Order: sequence, then structure tokens, then C-alpha cells
Amino acid sequence: MRTRARAALSAALVAGVVAVAGCAADDTTSDDTTSERTASTAPTDLATGEVAPVGAPADVATGLDAPWSVVLLGDTPLISERDSGRILELADDGTTRSIGTVPGVASGGEAGLLGLAVDDGERLYVYSTADDGNRIQRFAVSGSAGSYALGSATTILDGLPSNSFHDGGRIAFGPDGMLYASVGDAGASADAQDRSKLAGKILRMTGEGEVPGDNPFAGSLVYSLGHRNVQGLGWAADGTMFAAEFGEDTWDELNVIEAGSNYGWPEVEGAGGEAQGFVDPVQQWATDDASPSGLAVVGETVFVANLRGEVLRGIPVSDPATSHDYLSGELGRLRTVLESPDGDLWVLTNNTDGRGSPRDDDDRLVRLRLAA
Repeated sequence: MRTRARAALSAALVAGVVAVAGCAADDTTSDDTTSERTASTAPTDLATGEVAPVGAPADVATGLDAPWSVVLLGDTPLISERDSGRILELADDGTTRSIGTVPGVASGGEAGLLGLAVDDGERLYVYSTADDGNRIQRFAVSGSAGSYALGSATTILDGLPSNSFHDGGRIAFGPDGMLYASVGDAGASADAQDRSKLAGKILRMTGEGEVPGDNPFAGSLVYSLGHRNVQGLGWAADGTMFAAEFGEDTWDELNVIEAGSNYGWPEVEGAGGEAQGFVDPVQQWATDDASPSGLAVVGETVFVANLRGEVLRGIPVSDPATSHDYLSGELGRLRTVLESPDGDLWVLTNNTDGRGSPRDDDDRLVRLRLAA
């Protein structure tokens, strides 16, 4: 699939489909305060199995404070708030209640309470910034829907590189049952090429934080390297792993991740690194148009939420060099996307994170219906 995708990407580049622009990803404030929400219909050129959001977005929850991640504990959504350190439980009526505050969260800039993940045993995993670096902790959660409470923490990995920017922070369990975590370069770009350091990497570990025996580098948590700041992780039904990554001044990226591969940062940004032994992205976007954050694979479609670009992109798994744009400018900055318990698409905005222009009742989680 990767060969086909690269060929399609090359054709798109030659045709001038991908436009050049420049400016650091996720580093500017939007001036768009439009609150109009338009209804949409599915494009007529969807690939086989590709789905698209239709209709107007509907609020699921409002009044969120710099939310970052949404995860399902059973059918109950839990939401992380980056700056407050709180984890919220979302009720069916759209109200939220705090199940607890993660202790020792040091917020500032892009740092704070970031990614959430849940394992098969419904244990909650949390990626957050502390005074001595980023860390991954596992929490017991007691109670049931409507009365969940955050229990004590077990730290499974700490001392990860941190800064007020480029903290990575996305965690997710893969189809192999392993926990994957994105760690940003934390401003030390050269470390992304150093296998002995965890900055600028995607890590793979057991639920206890241990190195799996089949990791690509013996005794190392490193699964892939050469990343600047990955914030989106997801898997297609066939096991293909996708990652969305912030570039610097030129290109943001969608990559297909393979064990042990090197994605080039900081030696190369975007396509053009294959001659040097790097893996090229299957799709790239000008940084003005993207800042890709959360990623979700729903059926045969990869959805990517974009911050600076203020757009939701749908990308067919069968041809990841192509995409469709949705919600362009309608909701502002988009941080996270996921499939809802009932099969709709949920999108989390991020206009209260200090870089957006909040609208009434921001931030919000919205629902979009999906259709082929």
C-alpha cells in the first residue's frame, strides 16, 4: 500500500495539488470568529468504503476549558483538560463532572494534561507534563457511569523530554494490545535522530511500561524515530498504522508508521528523504493549512483534526495521498477526532488553548453523522 500511496503523492505534487506555504505549525492565533454552522453532503468522489460527515455539527458538550483528549471508558466519554489537570466525565445530557485532578501537572504553553487511553481492563492511562518531564501514568477508576472517581496513580514511564512546546502527548493502544506514545522533540531537534534518546519518537510498550520483546531495537522502547511532534495515532482494520505530525516552516505530514523506520526530522521536512534512507510521508500539507493533531480511523477513512488550518480532513485508507476537507473555518481550531459510541464522528475544538479565538460556549465537542 505504501508504494501505491507514494506514487499517488508524487503525482499530486507534480500536478501542483499540494501548495507551498511557510510558517511554524500551531504557532499562530486565528482571526476567524465565524460561528455559522453549515450543513454538508458527502462528496461524490469518495473511494470505496470511505465515509464522510454529513449534515450540520451538533453540540455534545460545551464550555470546556482547553480540552485535549477524549477517550471512552466503556460507553462513557472522559475528557482531559490541558491546563486545569482535570479529567471530566461526560453525561448523556451533555453535562460534565470532574472525576479527579491528575496530581503534579505542570501546565504552560503546549504542556500539561494531554493524552488519555483505556486498556481492555478499563484501566485509564494518562500522558502529562510534570516538573521533571513528561510521564505516562495508569490510574484505577472506581464507580460507574455518573459516579466515576479517579484513583491512585502508578507511573509506568517518566522523565520523558518536555518543554513548553513539542511535547507529543498522544497515547493509544494498538491492535496488538501494546501501548504507543508519541514524544515530541521538545525543541532539541537533533535528538529525534538519536536512538538512545526518547525525544522525537513513537514509543511502544506493554501496559506496565516494559519493552516488548519484538520491538525493532532490542531493549529499547523506540518504535520509530525522526519525528518532530506527532499528535495523531490510529490503525486501519488491516493493521496499517497512521500518524499525523507537525512540521516546522514548510510541511505537515501524514505518515504510515512501520517498525524501526526513520521519518527524517530534522534532516528533511516532508517528502524527499528516501534517497537518504528516510521514509516519506504519504501526504503532506502546507503548515498554514494544517497543524494536524488528533487522528482517528473509522472504517476505511482516516480523519485528521487540524488546529491552524481549522479543518477536518478525511483520507481514504486505500489512497492516503488524497483527501477531502470538512468544517473549513466553521468551528475554529480542531484538536481531536474520534468515533462516538453510536458510530457517529465526534470532533473536539481547541479555541480556548491560548491560540484561538473563542466563540460563545467554546470549547465544545460536536457530533457529525457519517455516510458513504
